[in-house]
Amino acid sequence: MNQKPLEKEKILATLAKFKDEDLKYSNGNILASMCTDANPLAKEAFCNFLDANLGDPGLFKGTQALEEKVIKDIASLLSLDKPFGNIVTGGTEANLMAMRAIRNLARNEKNIGVIDNSSEFIIPEVIVPRSAHFSFEKAADMLNLKLVVADLDENYRVDTESVRENINDNTIAILGIAGTTELGVIDPIEKLSKIATENNLYLHVDAAFGGFIIPFLKDIGYDLPSFDFSIKGVSSITIDPHKMGLAPIPSGCILFREKKFLDVCAVEAPYLTTKKQSTIVGTRLGAPAAATWAVMQYMGREGYQKSAKDCMETTEFLADELKKEGFELVVKPELNIVGFNHPKIPTEDLAKILEEKGWMVSVSTYPKAIRIVLMGHIKQTHLIDFLNSIKEIKSSLNIK
Repeated sequence: MNQKPLEKEKILATLAKFKDEDLKYSNGNILASMCTDANPLAKEAFCNFLDANLGDPGLFKGTQALEEKVIKDIASLLSLDKPFGNIVTGGTEANLMAMRAIRNLARNEKNIGVIDNSSEFIIPEVIVPRSAHFSFEKAADMLNLKLVVADLDENYRVDTESVRENINDNTIAILGIAGTTELGVIDPIEKLSKIATENNLYLHVDAAFGGFIIPFLKDIGYDLPSFDFSIKGVSSITIDPHKMGLAPIPSGCILFREKKFLDVCAVEAPYLTTKKQSTIVGTRLGAPAAATWAVMQYMGREGYQKSAKDCMETTEFLADELKKEGFELVVKPELNIVGFNHPKIPTEDLAKILEEKGWMVSVSTYPKAIRIVLMGHIKQTHLIDFLNSIKEIKSSLNIK
């Protein structure tokens, strides 16, 4: 660390040099990110609330009121009139909060996972699809849970029969996904709800990606399955405003159907203005709540509908053009994610060549495929350039 203070101009100049090394969404070459440029108004709102601490809400009553408002607004998208939850750092923290609530309820209501020397310790089990986000591995490690992996069907949705077969006396919950990380497909949440209800199990829906696009696509006529609190077995939902919601990073959200899911996680916080705290973190930035509220007000339902429509149009354009070039889609895109391969080009090789040409794609794990997320920063002109690169690669490999 420097001994004497540096001048502001020198600091800003150095920061600018570091920032210049970052890729920019606006260049259109970031093809694998579920995040995008935040709305400018949301950025302004974020900066205005940088000093607000929702971990001590009695000192920041206005920011707390904004969090309550935005939680209610998000819940209205997901068919829940009286929500309980928080704005958090993202899907990982939201999923961790849900798993902690599930574990604690199992201790209280089923005597599973109880730490008691007088009885045998039973590790609680959560059934997750093979397509589950890696945040659940973190949650299992931190919370002493066992993840039981259910198979996927031919369309890479969770196989509900596999879920049924994996239920046993130690099972405490089932996970469904609305917009899988790798392919953007939507699990059959209604069928999972039936299974959960019949077996007295908690059902958590990870809609970190899909939560801010599925409702708006349904508004404009897309035939997509239900996934939200309109399904009675759904106990909690993760949804990320900093993805399709256009809020700045970090902004995630966890919503619970009942207050007991927060209460079972509450710990004493005697020196704060609120004497109990249910969130994972203590000091909690108020800026994401303010920014998310601002961007939702600014966009309105119509703005999000347009954003969703634009993303799906670029998705459908890319999918159609790839097929014309002899590429095979893993599945027909349900949301704005395209997974594809070429029968004559190894996937990893193709990804490496594309990166050498400046295209930042990713490779899905199951199945192995090139994965592209069509966020709002990707325009058709960018895709035309990308497709030209695809054609150049084929030509260099003598593939017609």
